[in-house]
Amino acid sequence: MEFLSSCASSSSSQRFAFFNVQHQNTLSSRATVKSQVLPWNFSVVGLGRSTRLSADGRERILGCNCGSNRVLLFRQSWRYRSCLASSFDLISLNYLYVFNWNIYQVNFRRIRSSLGKFRQRFSVKLARVMVCVMLVMSVSSTFGGTPSQALTEENLLFLEAWRTIDRAYIDKTFNGQSWFRYRENALRNEPMNTREETYTAIKKMLATLGDPFTRFLEPEKFKSLQSGTQGAFTGVGLSIGYRTNVDGPAGLVVISAAPGGPAERAGITSGDVLLAIDDTTTESMGIYDAAERLQGPEGSSVQLTVQSGPSVKHLDLVREKVAINPVKSRICELPGSGDNSSKIGYIKLTSFTQKASGAVKEAIDYLRSNKVNAFVLDLRDNSGGLFPEGVEIAKIWLDKGVIVYICDSRGVRDIYDSDGSSSIAASEPLAVLVNKGTASASEILAGALKDNKRAILFGEPTYGKGKIQSVFKLSDGSGLAVTVARYETPAHIDIDKVGVIPDRPLPASFPKDGDGFCSCFEDAASACNVNRLQLFSR
Repeated sequence: MEFLSSCASSSSSQRFAFFNVQHQNTLSSRATVKSQVLPWNFSVVGLGRSTRLSADGRERILGCNCGSNRVLLFRQSWRYRSCLASSFDLISLNYLYVFNWNIYQVNFRRIRSSLGKFRQRFSVKLARVMVCVMLVMSVSSTFGGTPSQALTEENLLFLEAWRTIDRAYIDKTFNGQSWFRYRENALRNEPMNTREETYTAIKKMLATLGDPFTRFLEPEKFKSLQSGTQGAFTGVGLSIGYRTNVDGPAGLVVISAAPGGPAERAGITSGDVLLAIDDTTTESMGIYDAAERLQGPEGSSVQLTVQSGPSVKHLDLVREKVAINPVKSRICELPGSGDNSSKIGYIKLTSFTQKASGAVKEAIDYLRSNKVNAFVLDLRDNSGGLFPEGVEIAKIWLDKGVIVYICDSRGVRDIYDSDGSSSIAASEPLAVLVNKGTASASEILAGALKDNKRAILFGEPTYGKGKIQSVFKLSDGSGLAVTVARYETPAHIDIDKVGVIPDRPLPASFPKDGDGFCSCFEDAASACNVNRLQLFSR
């Protein structure tokens, strides 16, 4: 151990000496010319209780007798090197050199302070240099295998899709994977020699996100999606949903067939079961996948297998442009006589197109003109549509209150609420019907009406699509539907994969069309009978 010691002599000047101190079984005192080995209790040295350990583990030597005429005073001398031998109790002192403390006291302290600062700064800078070197090596290895001059047109289209997801997708962990590493592996390993192979590579990439709503759209499907939100689409004119009972064949149920469309002309009616689309069974097919298969270019054909009652039909239909009427209404008159009879206005909302909110207002005005005093809003098997339309329809029924919270990976990003300026039906009793085919914008509407205690919800838990998609067009005319945000109901409930939970169930046999709905009120003996008190009372 190195120590700074003070030795007072007969002269007036103070001199300090550095010593090497080690626990050994002898005491060595060496001057610049000669050394002498002395035992621990040698009378000339006389260390006695001259050493102790401080709280930080450093050894302080308080003082010693360097001879008959000199006394060494070791003032808070700190060790810099140590080697302790626990089995011995002797100290070796190696005399190194002597210098005048009065002259060098200030300089010594400055040097010691500068050395400490240098070591600290050097360590920080060295760490920064090492990090920079590692980053440079990482970037070099990442881009070294796929130089820009080696990328083909197909590679560039794939990278365009990759960048769109990288910038817009809500989950910045990308389902727990390294998004950059996936890109490099795909460019090295996925075949992209043709456009079809590139489309397959993009679809495979999107599948790793585990999000069924983030999907790739070929140019024809992208164009069809844009036209569908405007109140028209190219298909066969079928509205489909999930079966509400376990009896009968597995498949998707036909909710309605558009009047004058290909499906209606072929004899398909509400309640029929869609068993297969182009020889692909619908037993485990989702309604969104089925809807995509039913749509396509105008003039193209699609084969359907449909069960109507006990018979099974194989139909070959030609797709055409079909206009969508998002709203249907019906007046249901409850039993009574004269002025004592009550009327309920039934509104079936099938989709959220650009004309949906206006159509709902027209239906309310029509029903009010016929003196209805309560409303039923049927959102069953409404798979959604335009988010703004869902907000506008909520404003029709709400006086004031939050409609929906828009959230991203950092929390609440935006709030949509109602100030009452668009409200036209905020006072009449309101019941809302939902099922597992109620999704997206219709869930936003149902959640807003429930959490603001504006309506009573009947049915079963909704689909649970608590995310919002934006559509991005790629350079070749194809597109991506990308989940960019999630939403929470006014009660801050995240319904994704859970759904909106209704207040009460509906009878299993409850019909899905207006005529059947009214019959449940008018016929007290029917299995689906629900009276007014049950429908509107909390």
